[in-house]
Amino acid sequence: MPSNPYLNVLVTAGLTVLFIVASSLALGALARWIGKLAGKSPKQQANIFAGYAFAAPWIVGFLIFVVVPLGFSFYWSFTDYRVTSSQPAEWLGLENYQNLLFEDASFRASIVNTLYLTVIGLPLQIAVALLLAVLLNQKIRGVQVFRMSFYLPVVLGFNTAVLLCWRLMLNTGTGIINQILRSLSSFAPFSYLMRALIYVQEIIAAFFLGINNQNFNLLNKVIETGFPAANRTPLWVQSPLWSKMSVVLLMIWGCGAMMLIFLAGLNNIPKELHEAGEVDGASSWQRFWKISFPLLTPYIFYNLVVGMISSLQIFEPVYVLYRDNQPLVSSAISMVYYLWQKSFSHFEIGYGSAISWIVLVIILIVTLVQFRLQDRWVTYDVY
Repeated sequence: MPSNPYLNVLVTAGLTVLFIVASSLALGALARWIGKLAGKSPKQQANIFAGYAFAAPWIVGFLIFVVVPLGFSFYWSFTDYRVTSSQPAEWLGLENYQNLLFEDASFRASIVNTLYLTVIGLPLQIAVALLLAVLLNQKIRGVQVFRMSFYLPVVLGFNTAVLLCWRLMLNTGTGIINQILRSLSSFAPFSYLMRALIYVQEIIAAFFLGINNQNFNLLNKVIETGFPAANRTPLWVQSPLWSKMSVVLLMIWGCGAMMLIFLAGLNNIPKELHEAGEVDGASSWQRFWKISFPLLTPYIFYNLVVGMISSLQIFEPVYVLYRDNQPLVSSAISMVYYLWQKSFSHFEIGYGSAISWIVLVIILIVTLVQFRLQDRWVTYDVY
C-alpha cells in the first residue's frame, strides 16, 4: 500500500468499489446459470441476472459482516480464544457455557440487573409513552412543538455527550434534578409522596441486590431504617440502591419512539366508536379504558416486544454512567456490558462469544413466549 495516507484512502476506496462490482457480476452470473439449469427462458435469465446483480452488494455485505462473524463467534464460544494470547485457541467444549450458567457470579448479577431493567423499567417506559401519547393527541395550540420536544430524545439517542450531561444532572449534591426535587419538597404532599417513592424503590433495589449477593442484610437494614427523612433526595449515581433506577430514568426519557407508535394507534381508532360511547353517557376515562385501550393492544404488544429486546441489550447508559465508578458497576452491570467487559476489556473473546449466544437465546425465548401469549390479550378485531 502507498505510504501517503490520502493516496492510501483512495486506493482502498477504489479496491472496495472494484470488489463490489466484481461480486455483483459474479453473483448475478451464478444466479443466471442456476436459472438456466432450471429451464428458465433467456428473458427470465436476464431478469434474474439484473435482480441479483443489484441485490448483490447487500447480500455480499450480509455474508461478510453478519454470517461469517456469526460462524466465528459460535466456534470461539467453545474455545478459550484470547486476542492477546500467542497460543492457538484450545477447544473447551461446553466449559464456557457451564461456567456462565452455574459458576460465574458476575454473569448471574448481570442477569438479575437486566431483569430489573426489564421488569421495572420497561413497564414504566411504556406507561409514560402511552400517557404522553394520550396528552399529545388532544387538539391544542402548539401540539406539534410538544410532540417534537418529546421525540427529541430519540433523535439525540444514548450518545456519550448526552449521557455525560445526564451524569452531571444526576449528581446527588449539585445535579439539577435533585435541586428541583429539593425545591418542590417544601410542598408537604409532594415531600411525602417523594419519600414514599424513595422508600419503595430502595426496598425493591435492596431485594434485587440481595438476590445478586445471596445476602439480604441490606434489605433488612433499609426496612429497619424506615421512612426517609424530610430532606432526603435520591442518590442516583452515588448509591448501589439507585444505580439501576438511574438507567430506568434514562429509558423513560427516551420513550419518544413508543409515544409515536401510540399516537399512530390513537389516530387509527374510528371516531365513531368514541362518539357512540359519548352518546351512551360514557366518561372520558370509560371511553379510554373500554374503547381506546383494547384497540391499542397491538401497539402495546409491538412496543413490548421491541422494548424488551432493547432492555435486554442495554449497554450505553451503564457504560457511560458507571465505567469510572467501579464500586457501583456490580450493582448496575447488564448482560451486554458484561459481554463488552469480557471481550474488549479482558480480551476473552471465547468467553464473550459464549455470553453473546446466551443473550441471543434469552431474547429468542422471551420473544417467542410473547408471541405465544399475545392471543390472550391482544385485540385485532377492528383491524
